[in-house]
Amino acid sequence: MKKIIIVLVVLVLGVVGLQAEQKGHRHGAESRGGDEEPLHSSQSGKEVVLPLSSVDAIGMKFEKIGLRECPRVLKAVGKVRAPQPRTAIVSHFLPGRVAELHVTIGERVKKGQPLVTLECAEVSDALTEYVKAVTAQELAKVNLAREKRIMDGGIGAKKDYLATEAEFKMADVNLESAEKRLHVLGFKEDQVRKITRSHEINPRIVVNSPIAGKVVVSQAVLGSMVDQSKEILTIIDSSVLWVDAEIYEKDVSKVRIGLSVEITVPAFPAEVFKGTISYVGDVVNEETRTITVRTEVNNPDDRLKPGMFADVSILYGETHQVLAIPLSAVLEDGDRQVVFVRENDRFVCKGIETGAHNGAYQHVIKGLNAGDEVVTEGNHQLRSKLSESLLHGAHVH
Repeated sequence: MKKIIIVLVVLVLGVVGLQAEQKGHRHGAESRGGDEEPLHSSQSGKEVVLPLSSVDAIGMKFEKIGLRECPRVLKAVGKVRAPQPRTAIVSHFLPGRVAELHVTIGERVKKGQPLVTLECAEVSDALTEYVKAVTAQELAKVNLAREKRIMDGGIGAKKDYLATEAEFKMADVNLESAEKRLHVLGFKEDQVRKITRSHEINPRIVVNSPIAGKVVVSQAVLGSMVDQSKEILTIIDSSVLWVDAEIYEKDVSKVRIGLSVEITVPAFPAEVFKGTISYVGDVVNEETRTITVRTEVNNPDDRLKPGMFADVSILYGETHQVLAIPLSAVLEDGDRQVVFVRENDRFVCKGIETGAHNGAYQHVIKGLNAGDEVVTEGNHQLRSKLSESLLHGAHVH
């Protein structure tokens, strides 16, 4: 009996001790949590709470949003393209071997700059024929002069003179034909004159750049064979690019050549590229019921690349009163835009949908109301605090 009582006492003491230890652990965890996280997020994970001292330290600025003048906007999705008049595919109509490369991919070239040197058998043949024609014409010229002297002296027969004159004319025609063939092959006038003087036969021909731009594609390999079907190089002048967008036929009346357009691309979401409409299509796509609208955009820094997808905002009609927000308040968050709205000591991160802007303010289509107080300075620090808060919450769970 005494043993049973002793066992019961030990069990009771153990249970009481375990409960006290668990209570102490909970109290310690709460104390540590309060020390490590002065900022906290709401259940939705979209709020940051800051004391007034922190707000002043960050140097936050706020602005209540309201109605402002903004242009009407028609949105579409487009694609950046290299303009055809500013694109050159370099090839050669004669088969040959690549003997020298003068440029590499990514290099900028000027119009007329040497790109590649080819060795062509047909060039060798053409030069040979030209040198032969030059020699034959020089000989025929000498013979004609001699026959003329003989005939003028009353010694020679006129028929011999006429025959020699015919030979000279034929040699002159052959020379002109051979010279034209060299011009067709790409030889310039000064090069032809040099060959005429030297009688040198060099099977090499230099292919020059037809435009100024950048080498974006190169299939030229030293020693490889090329022919008229092979594209040796591609050169693009990307200082001006096209952005082709498709709009629905019901919106065709809103667009015209000369309208201002704002372009954004995923690579530079915070940057707006400005352009103007240069072409409106004449045929409606039977399947999509859309029409092509082309915008010309200056691209001096080569930030836009052909093939990029783009968001196109066509500004049309007169300006009108819309809910607008300072551009400095808008933050890019992946593929969406967000702002921080002040609610007492809370700062709520809200996703918004925007439209056109006038350089300082941007039209808010959805996500905010007039009178909302948004953070215009210090919002980047708030986003960092929110990220830290969410990260800490993930570790706690």
